[in-house]
Amino acid sequence: MSDGAASPRDAVRDFHPRARAALHNPQIRHNFRKAMDGLMAKRKAAFHDWDLEALRTLGANIRRRALAQLPDLLVQLEQQLIANGIQVHWANDADEACHIVSNICLARHARKVIKGKSMVSEEMELNDYLEEHGIEALESDLGEYIVQLAEETPSHIIMPAIHKNTGEISELMHHKTGTERSNDVEYLTASARAQLREKFMQADVGISGVNFAVAETGTLCLVENEGNGRMTTTVPPCHIAVTGIEKVVPGLDDVTALLALLTRSATGQHITTYFNMISAPRQPNELDGPEEVHVVLVDNGRSTIYQDDELVDTLRCIRCGACMNHCPVYTRVGGHAYGTTYPGPIGKILMPHLLGLDETRHLPSASSLCGACGEVCPVRIPIPDLLVRLRQEAVDGDRLHPAQVRGHGSKRSGAEALAWRLWQWVHTRPALYRLATRLATRLRRLQPQKVGAWTDYRTAPRLARRSLHELIKDKRS
Repeated sequence: MSDGAASPRDAVRDFHPRARAALHNPQIRHNFRKAMDGLMAKRKAAFHDWDLEALRTLGANIRRRALAQLPDLLVQLEQQLIANGIQVHWANDADEACHIVSNICLARHARKVIKGKSMVSEEMELNDYLEEHGIEALESDLGEYIVQLAEETPSHIIMPAIHKNTGEISELMHHKTGTERSNDVEYLTASARAQLREKFMQADVGISGVNFAVAETGTLCLVENEGNGRMTTTVPPCHIAVTGIEKVVPGLDDVTALLALLTRSATGQHITTYFNMISAPRQPNELDGPEEVHVVLVDNGRSTIYQDDELVDTLRCIRCGACMNHCPVYTRVGGHAYGTTYPGPIGKILMPHLLGLDETRHLPSASSLCGACGEVCPVRIPIPDLLVRLRQEAVDGDRLHPAQVRGHGSKRSGAEALAWRLWQWVHTRPALYRLATRLATRLRRLQPQKVGAWTDYRTAPRLARRSLHELIKDKRS
């Protein structure tokens, strides 16, 4: 497997060396800079004639209301799905979700599965699980197909292969599928679609994600541009939709504002090419569609997030990727540096819940706290505030009442704790404080010029010749 496909836990632990490697890779930096600049410009143009702040407030309120009613909405969704003829399955974690999907496939003697784009299936590591059970899983989304050919994981939640330029994709497809080398994007796209079209007809099961699940009608909404999602959910005789439990909304009216925010924030489009609404398997008087439809509702730590009055805001995310597109850290190191299913700002507040802060303790600190992610979030998730909260739990979790995130306090070191205790001891004793500041100012020439990595590109601040108390005393005398 390539660097982009390292196991999640190993990859997260290696965040710093992977980030450094990305910073020293000019091609990666060029690819991301060019892509992010384009996406930011498209988003700005897409909202030009809209009252963006009012729409963001509406979207945030819709998501808040849905989360406030989440337990009841999930019950209503299950009842309506079953009434529509859709089979519902509940999964506590990723392993259970994979087991459910695998059992459905094996019950139908399926050996080939075609997949639409789904970040929850990436979160589950579903492809690897199915392959271990003798089931071939092929990605149908063009970006996902490219990273699957490269044996990598997605580097962006909306555009999985955004880290590759046209030349790199051409070389990859030539090596893996025999396609002629070309910089003609239309030719490469047509070649990939021709290869995938045959796979659609051979697939026993289609697997997709869900953008919104409507409790009132039992409708599964899928947003896409390529048409592969519609084929994935209609051509194979069995369709399995996997989704996080937070994707439920009360009614179809709620989808309208969220869809307008999602498409414009993600790709700068007013509307995507396809908006699929699935409410039932094929009916007796219909000519196409799956014979069976299954929905797997995945928890995987979301219930724990839901119990925290502050961290619950994480669940408002509609997976548009705007926070990544505007993040200066993500733009420079790329998605694979994070080593997680969800990279960028949303990954930094979500993955600590999924893997634990002991495994992801570096991620909340991989931010300049510039606030860009919070400013562009279409549903007003206060990402910077949540990053600060997670940083606090990572170093001082035992003192929070109660600490919520698994692995809290894992970044706290004995040396750092001792340093802060000494700081507290000095600053709570006036005479000792005056002595310490007097010595510091008089011995300022002994101050080191190198203070960790911070001074690799900056000059260390110099201590003043006189302390503030001394200057005030002189002024008064």
